Amino acid sequence: MPGTLFIIGTPIGNLDDISIRAVRVLREAGRIACEDTRHTRRLLEHYGIDKPLVSYHEHNEKERSAELLRELEEGVNIALVSDAGTPLIADPGYRLVHAARERGIPVSPIPGPSAIMAALSASGLATDAFLFGGFLPSKAAARRRTLEAWQSLDATLVFYEAPHRMIESLRAIGEILGDRRVVVARELTKFHEEFLEGSAASVANALETRQAVKGEFTILIARAEASADSAPADIAAEVTALISVGTPRMDALKAVARRHGLSKREVYRRVEGA
Repeated sequence: MPGTLFIIGTPIGNLDDISIRAVRVLREAGRIACEDTRHTRRLLEHYGIDKPLVSYHEHNEKERSAELLRELEEGVNIALVSDAGTPLIADPGYRLVHAARERGIPVSPIPGPSAIMAALSASGLATDAFLFGGFLPSKAAARRRTLEAWQSLDATLVFYEAPHRMIESLRAIGEILGDRRVVVARELTKFHEEFLEGSAASVANALETRQAVKGEFTILIARAEASADSAPADIAAEVTALISVGTPRMDALKAVARRHGLSKREVYRRVEGA
């Protein structure tokens, strides 16, 4: 009987942010696969856990996956963790999980911390729909294409960014997406936790005044707003026009919402108030 591959969320900063179940599974696992054994060892020592560790990162993912799969097939339970947060989210692990499922090896998630969800929940931006785009591309042209591709989405945009690229990325966001509200979450759950908000330009200006830009950053960008000429009566008329040619009412609401960068709830409110 094969072992189980456990995908375990670990703290993104504060070591107390880990579930009781995660601690138990780490204690019971036959082996723990992690990005940096030194980093994970500090977490295990904090909870008095002594288990064999094996490094698993982007540079050895292919070879190490084969080794871990053999152990799983032999009945060893393996815990996969990242340096911080939920594994596989902008981190290695997909290759192992995909192969485990193909071989019929059980894969069990142990939910836990995530910088995306922590930042989103405290940002004050809309949470009914959001898109996580990982790290913004490091090259200016690719970054522009990414932002242009998603600029009309009716959703909050969430990205990770490296500290040395924060200012240029914020400048690009302001140039391409305009004067939207931006929230930057830095060092979440750590001693220097901080939220900066305003336009992309104003946040970039604030960071530029610092001697150095340090820490782990999550950028959140408000969804596209309706254009100034999209009055409530215009919105209602567009919905009515779509319905008149046979479009189901809910589909009409969704279509107009997408067109103007509004939530479906906002379009419904405008239609009912027209």
